[in-house]
Order: sequence, then structure tokens, then C-alpha cells
Amino acid sequence: MQAIIIGAGRGSRLMPTTADAPKCFAEVGGRRILDWTVQAFRDHGIDRITFIGGYRIDSVRRDYPQFAFRHNVEWERNNILASLLYAEDVMEEPFVCCYSDILFTSNIVGEILRCDADIALACDTDWLTRYEHRTEHPSDDAEKVTAANGQVTRIHRQIPEDEAYGEYIGLAKFSASGAAALRRCYHDRRATFAGKPYREARVFEKAYLIHLLQDMLEDGQPMGHADTPGGYIEVDTQQDFDYAREHWVARHLGR
Repeated sequence: MQAIIIGAGRGSRLMPTTADAPKCFAEVGGRRILDWTVQAFRDHGIDRITFIGGYRIDSVRRDYPQFAFRHNVEWERNNILASLLYAEDVMEEPFVCCYSDILFTSNIVGEILRCDADIALACDTDWLTRYEHRTEHPSDDAEKVTAANGQVTRIHRQIPEDEAYGEYIGLAKFSASGAAALRRCYHDRRATFAGKPYREARVFEKAYLIHLLQDMLEDGQPMGHADTPGGYIEVDTQQDFDYAREHWVARHLGR
């Protein structure tokens, strides 16, 4: 199993922290977000990591020479979905992928690896607790999921709170066949929608990963889920950053 970390964007909502450094360099508990990610993967024997960079990629290259790198040169004009596919050449093998601005525990990595689905999404089932005082990134912007009988049934920001099973945390697992399905769907949709509106995105190039995942669900692609009750924090805004520095180590790692 290998890992792909999607970290091309600037993270403008985390200014001034990202003025001179990539978002994943923000420090929580004396360690960079990226270091927490690497450790969570290594705890499960995943040490082959491809980092998809854009903004300040040279800083990551310098400090993490053990990574393989893919350079999203269009990072200012595209989004997470297009960014992920910069690593398409390594997707012949199973992989886990994650956003670079999230903190998650080793436990949820273990849970998603144990899920036998070809595509599995990690979900925070206690997601609303974090949103009680999260005014800069309200719950209607969460990448929410619904689920039934162990399967994800929908992934969408517009799912009402009381219907959501949890929040997709940005960590997913793909078997070789799951990765092939992802790539097929991506190229099919790009052929149709390149330069045009796609689902909620202004143009296909600005689409999020969840847009394609929802398309795949509607096409009948099964997706499992692995759950964590908390054990996850997104660091999108300065408010999130302050929250993470106050709560992450003590609450989720027992220190």
C-alpha cells in the first residue's frame, strides 16, 4: 500500500500562516501537520508517499526528500480532483490518499485499511461537535455523507445535518480496481465537461474530489466507509488552527 497526499493549494484562508510556507507546514503540538500525517501512515507500514505539490513545492522537496513528487503546475487554476490525477501514473497499485491540511489518528488509517471495499471513505461520525464554535467554516460547507448497510449512499455538502451519517474527512482508500474505476470516470467526465460547468463546480477543472465520487455513486460504484468518532481536525482557517493547537494532542492522542 502506498499513500498520495494532495497538497498543491495555497491555503489562503490560513493566512498569514501560509504567507511563506505550504499549509501542511503549520505546526500543531510541536509538529507539522504533514509530520502527523506521515506518522499515521508509517504506523501501518505505509512509507511510500507521493506528494502532489504546487504552492511552495520546493520547500516540501527540500524537507522531505524521501517523498516522490508530482508537480501540479496549474494549481492556481484547478482544484483537488485535477490535482489528485497528477499522480495517476502511480495508481496501478492500491493506495490511500488524503488532503494535506487534515489531522487524523493512526486508528482511522487502520480502520480504512481493514475495510474490504474497493473504495472506502473515512468518516467522522462525531463531526458536529467540532462545528459548535466553527464560525469561519460552517457545517453547511462540510463534505457530508449518508450511509446504509455499510455502504456510502451519498456525498455532498448540501446533505442536511440531521440526515448526515458523518463528514468525509478527506482520507480514502482505493484498491487497484477501485483506482481504475476512479481514473475511468475522471477521463470520461473530463472528455465531456472540460472547460464547462460540472456539478457544483464553475468548470470541471475546479471540481472537488467529492463531485466525482458522487458521480461514481450515481453510476452504481459501491463505496464502503471506515468510521472515527472525532480523531480528526481540518485546518482550513486560522480559527481551525487555533482549535487544533488547543485540542489535538490532549484530546485525540491522550497526551
